[in-house]
Amino acid sequence: MGVFETVVIALWAMLPAYVPNNAAVLAGGGRPIDGGRTLNGRRLLGDGKTWRGTAMGILVGALLGALLNAVEPSSSDLLGVSLPTFPVAVLLALPAGAMLGDIAASFLKRRTGRQRGAAFPGVDQLDFVVFALLLAFLAAPEWFGEVFTLPVLAVVVVVTPLLHLATNAIAYALGLKDEPW
Repeated sequence: MGVFETVVIALWAMLPAYVPNNAAVLAGGGRPIDGGRTLNGRRLLGDGKTWRGTAMGILVGALLGALLNAVEPSSSDLLGVSLPTFPVAVLLALPAGAMLGDIAASFLKRRTGRQRGAAFPGVDQLDFVVFALLLAFLAAPEWFGEVFTLPVLAVVVVVTPLLHLATNAIAYALGLKDEPW
């Protein structure tokens, strides 16, 4: 597999996990998942993790994956790359894992004394990837092994932080986020 094909497959396969956190920001607000509860005087998650944002993130990611399945034949032909389709379990696992990873990172931030929106280098950029990949593996191990080869995983780990920083900077410039990271 060449570099172009590896990068295209990595981005395609991760799109249902890349989009949920952005969709959650747009649809956020509402009741916090932690209900205001604290642990050792610190919020469990904070006001930024809401049921509505989480549900919307998962829904948008799953719908995007279904759309990718629908356009896969023409996209594969256009790009000259055999793109993967997503089994139903993966359509839910990738975005749900992304949201779960973001929630876990928020929990870690609160435990380490970081305020909402504070930078947590490395964790901020890869939390959702680790959980999305883990849930995808659990949901469809054979599919996961065929799609997420070592070169594809390497591209995901290198490209994701760059994409994450770029999309957050754009959201910040548009006034959708309070911080650019």
